[in-house]
Formats: sequence, C-alpha cells, structure tokens
Amino acid sequence: MRVQNAAVIGHPIGHTMSPFIHQRLFALEGIPVSYQVLDVPDLPAALPALRELDCFNITIPHKSAILPFLDGLEEKARLFGSVNTVQVKEGKLLGFTTDGAGCYKALENHGCDFSGRVLLLGNGGAARALAFEAAARQRDLDLTIACRESSQPKAVALAQEVAAYLRRRGDRDFCLEVDTYEELEAFCRWEGRSFDLLLNATSVGMHPHAGESPVSAEVVARCRAVFDAVYNPAQTQLLRLAGEAGALAIGGMEMLVYQAVAAHEIWYGTRFRPEDIDALCQDAGAELARLFPGNG
Repeated sequence: MRVQNAAVIGHPIGHTMSPFIHQRLFALEGIPVSYQVLDVPDLPAALPALRELDCFNITIPHKSAILPFLDGLEEKARLFGSVNTVQVKEGKLLGFTTDGAGCYKALENHGCDFSGRVLLLGNGGAARALAFEAAARQRDLDLTIACRESSQPKAVALAQEVAAYLRRRGDRDFCLEVDTYEELEAFCRWEGRSFDLLLNATSVGMHPHAGESPVSAEVVARCRAVFDAVYNPAQTQLLRLAGEAGALAIGGMEMLVYQAVAAHEIWYGTRFRPEDIDALCQDAGAELARLFPGNG
C-alpha cells in the first residue's frame, strides 16, 4: 500500500495527542502513513489541500464549521451536528463522528452505560455528541443537562432536539431536564438529588487550569460514577473529588483513544485486538505524562 496522507486539523492546534495515537494505530494495521498536524485558521482556504489527503481528523473549532463543505455526511454526524473524522474518496469529503462512540466504549470498559439518572455538564459540541449518543443507546433516557445561566437557552434547545429525536423513535417514558449550575447545587444540597453517572463535557479543569472543577464536591458526592472528557491532566480536579467520594472515576484518555479506533474502522475497516488498544491507552497516558511532567 502506498503511504497514506493523513492529518489532524484545528485552530489553534497547539499540542495534540492525535499523531501519537493515530501513528500507533496505523503501525498496528501495517499501513505506512505521513500524519501531519495542520493549524487551519481559514477552513475554506484549506479545502483544496484537504481534498488531497486520504483522511483527516478534526478538532476545535472546525467540527461544525466543516459541515457545509462536505460532499457526504453519515446520519449520526448529521444528527449530532458535528464531525471529527473525514474520509477522502476521489477528492470528495465524507464526514463522520466518533466522539460519542469513544465515550460509550470508555464507559463500557468500566462497567458503565447511560442507564439510570445521567447528569451532563455543558451544552457545546462535546455535550451535544454525548447527549445524542446517550439518547441513541438508551431507552427511557433520564438526562439532566447542567449549564451556566447565560447558556440556558442553548441547553434548552439541545434538550428539545433530543426529545424530538426520542419521540420520532417512539420513546415516551423519557425524562429531560435543564438546570443551571446554581440550581443543580441547590437540588443536590437541599433535596438530596443523586445521579448514576456524571458526564463532564466542558473544558473546565483542562490544563493549564487543572485545579478547577465544574461542580462542587457536594454534587460529585451524589454521583455513583464520574466521566471527565478532559484528558489533560489525566487526574482532573473533578476526578480527584470523585475518588474522594468513593465514586467510580473515568478519565478522558480512553475516549480519545477509542474515538480514534472508531475512525480507523471507518477508514480501513480495521478490527483491532483489545489487548493492543489497552496497551495504547496505557502508552498514551505515559506519553501525556512525559509531555506534561507534574501535571497529574
């Protein structure tokens, strides 16, 4: 096979784990690759060069911005309104999303799923992916979306879209709620509200603001399991609080690896050995620690 031309695009892209993870996956497949990191401030201007690639990954801020420029879009990506994986066929750009699948696989590895009462923090692109992934996989979904007061209209709109999807599917016994963070804190403190799973889809706690948590220790103590999509640092303040409360704590590195695995399944139809992906998750964590010493 000829050398595959692949890349990850974003702006500003800074440090990214994508080359480490994807180059490892290409090596496991025995596929020669040139994997680039492309800072793309002007997406339309970059399109001719992107059409010359074989495949590419997308990160902030282009996950939604790429949509009008695609020649094809899978139904899941259309529903999510977000693309993180593009396959290039004869210059045509075909868009997919693997973020939700990566999250689900990370949860599954720890014996979790979207059943029970689920608390989702945030209403941006990552939150949208997790909300629809939960809706797609869970009958009788019970989902609370928490957000800043200024973002409440956006969160309500997301909840309404998820509700419409569930009704089209024939679901009737679902529960969707939108709370501000202030309301959430009060409900947990004074009413004893609890959750089976907390999903953090915000960037709060991400390097270099590693000491921050999107919710208080009181809220975390009301959750049986906590998943943080933030992977840098590996041990976020939210996960520290979860550990102190005796909750199951799941970091974001596994999601990052498994969404990349799903991308290769799309590009090349590859099925990787579980032990190889387990090793990659461990090695990716070690690489992150090497790049950011003392940031755990």
